[in-house]
Amino acid sequence: MAETEDFLVRELHPVDDDIFKEPMRKRRRSDRDQRFRAFPSVEQSALKEYEKLESRTRRVLSNTYQKLIQSVFLDDSIPNSVKYLINRLLALIEKPSLDPIYIGLFGSTGAGKSSLINAIIRQAMFLPVSGESICTSCIVQVSSGCCEQYEAKIHLLSDQEWKEELKNLTTLLHRTEGLGGEEEDAWDRGDAAEEAVWKLQMFYGNGAEEKSYEELLRAKPRGKIPTSRVISLKAEEAGELSVKLDPYIRTQRRDWDGGSAETHIWPLIKLVEVTLPKSELIPEGVVLVDIPGTGDFNSKRDEMWKKTIDKCSVIWVISDIERISGGRAHEDLLNESVKACQRGFCRDLALVVTKADKLHLPEYLRERKVGNQAIQSQREAVLERNEMIKLQRNKILKDKLKRKLPADSRVLEASELVYTVSAQEYWQQALLTEEETEIPKLREYIRRRLLDKKKRMVTKYVTEAFGLLLLTDSFSCTDHVQNEHLHMSGLRRFVEEKIQLLEKAIDQCFAHIAQPLQEGIWNARSSYRRILGACLVRSRGNQGFHQTLKAVCLKNGIYASRTLARIDLNEAVTQPIYEQIDPVFGRIFRSGKSTDGSALIPHIDAFKLSLQEKMTEIGIRNGWKYDSYKKSFLIQEISAILGGLEGHILRKKRKIYESLTTSVQNDLKPCYEEAAQITGKKACERMKEVLRRGVDRQVAEGMFERAQERMQHQFQQLKNGITEKVKGSIATMLTLALSPGDGLYKELADVKSEYKEMEKLHRSLREVAENAVLRRGMQDFLLRLSPSKAGPPKT
Repeated sequence: MAETEDFLVRELHPVDDDIFKEPMRKRRRSDRDQRFRAFPSVEQSALKEYEKLESRTRRVLSNTYQKLIQSVFLDDSIPNSVKYLINRLLALIEKPSLDPIYIGLFGSTGAGKSSLINAIIRQAMFLPVSGESICTSCIVQVSSGCCEQYEAKIHLLSDQEWKEELKNLTTLLHRTEGLGGEEEDAWDRGDAAEEAVWKLQMFYGNGAEEKSYEELLRAKPRGKIPTSRVISLKAEEAGELSVKLDPYIRTQRRDWDGGSAETHIWPLIKLVEVTLPKSELIPEGVVLVDIPGTGDFNSKRDEMWKKTIDKCSVIWVISDIERISGGRAHEDLLNESVKACQRGFCRDLALVVTKADKLHLPEYLRERKVGNQAIQSQREAVLERNEMIKLQRNKILKDKLKRKLPADSRVLEASELVYTVSAQEYWQQALLTEEETEIPKLREYIRRRLLDKKKRMVTKYVTEAFGLLLLTDSFSCTDHVQNEHLHMSGLRRFVEEKIQLLEKAIDQCFAHIAQPLQEGIWNARSSYRRILGACLVRSRGNQGFHQTLKAVCLKNGIYASRTLARIDLNEAVTQPIYEQIDPVFGRIFRSGKSTDGSALIPHIDAFKLSLQEKMTEIGIRNGWKYDSYKKSFLIQEISAILGGLEGHILRKKRKIYESLTTSVQNDLKPCYEEAAQITGKKACERMKEVLRRGVDRQVAEGMFERAQERMQHQFQQLKNGITEKVKGSIATMLTLALSPGDGLYKELADVKSEYKEMEKLHRSLREVAENAVLRRGMQDFLLRLSPSKAGPPKT
């Protein structure tokens, strides 16, 4: 207790007031404060200090940049070293303050994604909600910003993108003479055909499904299409924007022919962006993304669906509590989310179980194990059931992730992988308290993610800026002693040797994929017929499967429906390969160290460390004084150059991971095109036969082996890209560091005042971080002292 009291009375480090003086042309204080309304006061204080640090750093960089530009403005030739400095300063000045954190809500029809977003932003019925039916028809992004009104942008397919879809829709509906009555009835019942008819009638009116592609090109759409292909909406109140937005994002009923002009262009919509005014609940910089569960028949929308999943750094798999066990849709969503961790930017994954207030008490009591403490009310039963689900699903999900991801993956370190939420109880609180609905817990998760990211970004930004100012100041100094010039002629040879070692290390790292890749090829060759056969069989035979299969072929093996599970033949036949390579692939792109040398990033970190140690060694040997600035700059610049490689690697990772399915899809394209042209009697069986024969032929001709070669080629390209970037950037940096002092120092403006200010900012980083820790400790202590909230009186 004495230690706690001592902790509470400690004063925060007094961060220099003058380094936080307001920069010119800054936002008004009230505007800045508004941005942090979503955070508790303790976190607000930390964010404000970090933001001030960043703002002051940008101003110092801008002043330095302007001085350098003015000092060389009239020169006929500018030394390469000065160009490097100017370009690096400009790059830092223009660097975004914070990349958005995309949180993907990924779930199937009726799972409650829109209801959950409405509860998180505390705007009931803002996004359309409608029980078990499909409500949100496209990807919807919700964020808060500095706008004064509620705003929305509806992005439409381009003219060319719609023509592509129109051609596929009309081809899908094309009928020929010779169909028997039974076949014609079956043709009419296909999900793909119903959706095609629905879209055409919505866009062109009744009877559009009977017209040809050429006739529809000449037809006039029912709704007005803006030439910009973007519709902008604004409103003063949330409810007003919701009404305006509803026709664009609510899935229209297939048996309804009415509606406004807005509903008629619904088939063109591919993305909706909604921006809320400064929010007390969702901080600026966070984007909540409502992602439909299966993709889309349109190629552009389907590609956007994939890219949206891959750019999310957090994915919440949304599942109704009554569908969480044994449902194929739930498993498909989990599998797709795990793939996002493999191929994309996703680092955190969680299962969010919705409608957690739903429980039939007599049934629950009957199935409940005997011997447990007696249940006194519906509320107690719900809380007990929810806790049990969290424990069970947490173990199942963690075991699944362990099979696919490296042991040190960030997601496996999470204390909570499962949340049980109730949007309905959040509003009513008849059964559960607000805290027990776990909506506040999700908000806290969002805030913590943003706060942590802001801290890391500002720390890295200020440190990088300080390194640049160190060197700029050393160049502008006129009192350097030439005999203390940096003697690093052997450094180039050292760097070249280390780059060669890095290349060998990367080769060894990527070599770990070879054996599991080969084993996967063997498994795929032995099982592809069984897998393909399962994909081509439906429980009702061929009834209603004609157009679905035709849609699969028209889209090169992929069919995404709003109501059925996603079909991807290319992914299905390569699944045995992915089952073998997934654990190794995850280890290659892990961020932590590996015992077998299979992780890529640690090799780059080791290369960085060896260069930095060499800088220090040379400094000690040569007794650096003035040129210690150069040593500090080189060490910092090496970190900046090699740190930037991680983003490059992550962007290439998706292409490497998908190279297997892309290769198979390209090889099978002629087979898909042939099958798509089949019409007439027994068309479905004939299409299946073409697909079977085509896949057999391609496998015999080495389809899987070609996929293997293409993946290995992608790995080789990544290695070449890494080494080329390292060689180019390090060479330029060394040229700068080894530049002779004669003439150069006198050309540059005096930036001593900027350097001194940057030095103070750099020192303040530690003080700001310590202040944040102290405030957080105080807040946690006071929360522990506060009494717990009682539950609602109703039972």
